[in-house]
Amino acid sequence: MTSKFKPGAAALAITLAAAATAQAGGAVAPVLETAPVIVAPEPVASAWTGAYVGGSLGYVGGTDDEIGLRAYRDDTLLREESGLGDVGVSGVTGGIHAGYRWQRGNWIFGPELSAQFGSVDKSRDILLFDAEVEAENDMKNVIALVAKTGYLLNSQTLIYGTFGIARGDFEYSFSSDDGSISEDYSSTGIAAGLGVERLMNDRLSVFAEYQYRDFGNETVDFALDDFTFDTRASVSHSTVKVGANWRF
Repeated sequence: MTSKFKPGAAALAITLAAAATAQAGGAVAPVLETAPVIVAPEPVASAWTGAYVGGSLGYVGGTDDEIGLRAYRDDTLLREESGLGDVGVSGVTGGIHAGYRWQRGNWIFGPELSAQFGSVDKSRDILLFDAEVEAENDMKNVIALVAKTGYLLNSQTLIYGTFGIARGDFEYSFSSDDGSISEDYSSTGIAAGLGVERLMNDRLSVFAEYQYRDFGNETVDFALDDFTFDTRASVSHSTVKVGANWRF
């Protein structure tokens, strides 16, 4: 018997074979490509931002205080002397400070409160109203509140400037074999300076700083027996210090 080929038979065979394959293996789901999930990195905290405390060692100098005195009885000027010698204070200091900093790009800024104290004084023998006495000027402490603004040269090195106010407590005294007289006085002025700071790790940094404090002149009054005398103390000075900061 001779088989006859019909064109429609081939199409039918292919259709049946495809249906049988689907029946045996199940339907094949289309493969869809999914876009990769990009996770944004968490922001890295700045090693400069936050509260900090620190300590320093320094030196105060550059003070010029020429002794001049006026003696009064009541409101009458009895005698005036000037050019008796210089008792501008100088000496080694220690200090503590605390502050807070913010960072905006390469700029760092914030307030700092500091206290500086130490062996900062000067004394000399003078001839006062025809009597030999020792005059002494002594800095007890200086407290300063400044704004610090700096720029990062790189991620670890900061250069900065400071500007604010400072208040100093001082003592002026005269002494001889017959006794002594002293007066405490305070003076408020402007503090301004420059510094550089270097990060050692995420918490610890070291710095070096110069600051000038302009206290102007302060009149110090003394009372002795039935008369008074005064002197004008000049305690403006420069200070240099090195120290370390610890960030919380």
